[in-house]
Amino acid sequence: MNTPTKIAAFAVGLVAVFGAAVGVGSAVGPIGPAGDTGGTAGTGGAGHAVAGPGHGGGGSAAPAPADEPGGLTVSADGYTLALADDTAPAGPATPVAFTVLGPDGSPVTAYDTEHDVDLHLIAVRRDLSGYQHVHPELGDDGAWRAPLALEPGTWRLFADFTAAADGANRVLGADLAVPGDYAPEPLPAPSAVAQVDGYTVVLTGELVPGEESELTLSVSRDGVPVTDLQPYLGAYGHLVALRDGDLAYLHVHPAEHEGTSAAPGPHVPFVTTAPSTGTYRLFLDFRHGDAVHTAAFTVPVEPHEEHGS
Repeated sequence: MNTPTKIAAFAVGLVAVFGAAVGVGSAVGPIGPAGDTGGTAGTGGAGHAVAGPGHGGGGSAAPAPADEPGGLTVSADGYTLALADDTAPAGPATPVAFTVLGPDGSPVTAYDTEHDVDLHLIAVRRDLSGYQHVHPELGDDGAWRAPLALEPGTWRLFADFTAAADGANRVLGADLAVPGDYAPEPLPAPSAVAQVDGYTVVLTGELVPGEESELTLSVSRDGVPVTDLQPYLGAYGHLVALRDGDLAYLHVHPAEHEGTSAAPGPHVPFVTTAPSTGTYRLFLDFRHGDAVHTAAFTVPVEPHEEHGS
C-alpha cells in the first residue's frame, strides 16, 4: 500500500467518527472583508479555493486550466507583480508594499472583487514555513501595503487578483529576501491529521497526478465535530496548495454537488488537480470562535500506476 493510500485509509477511519454524529456537509462557495487575516501556519483563480455560502463569481473571462499551476512567474499576459523593495527586515509586522502593473506599465487600480476582496496576498518562506494569507490595502498611488511576520530567509509572495480590464483571474509570484541567520525548517512528515489551536482537522481523499481529485477537510474540537463554522470572507473554508520545490500555486476549487447546500461544518470539500508527482503542502483556513485558524498538511503525490496497488 503506497503512502497516499495509507493516509487516505487512516483518515477514512477517523472521519467515520464525524459521520456517526453529523451528515457529510457538502457544496461550498466563496470567501469577506479586507483586514481579516489567515493564521500563520488561506484564493479563486490559480490556487484559490473557498467553501461555504454563496460562491461568488468574478469576471467573465474563462479561468486558466485547472492543472496549470500559478504563481511561478512575476509577469503574465502583460501584468507584472512589482515589489517596492526586494529585501525586507525580519520582524513580527514588517511593512511590505507592491504594485500590480498593467500592460501599459501603469499600476492597476481597478479590480473585480473576488470573495469580497480585490486582492489576496499569500506569503510563505521557501521552506514552506511561515504561511500567511492577508488582505492588503490599496493606496491612492496604486500600491498595495500590508504588514507581514517575517523571519530570515527567502519568501515567496503571491498576488491573487482579477483585473477589471479583462476580468481574468491571475496569480503572480515574486521573491522577497529577508536577511539574517537562516535556519531552514524540514518539511513536516505526511499526515492526514493536523492539530491547530485545540482543533483537529482530518484530511480524506488523495491527490492523483493529472487527474481531478476531491479532498475533504473535517474539523473537530475535543472530539466533537464542529458544526458552526463561521464564514471567513463569506466561506466556511479556504484552501491553498503549494508544490514543494518550485512553490507552484495550484488551482483549488470548492466541490459542489447537485441537490446539496453549504453546511457550516464539520466537512468542507474541495477539488483540485496536482499537475505532477511530488510533495505538496496544503493550508486550510477556517474561522471558529471569532478567530481564523490555519491547519497544514504535507501530501505526497505518487505516480498514477502505483495507485490501487
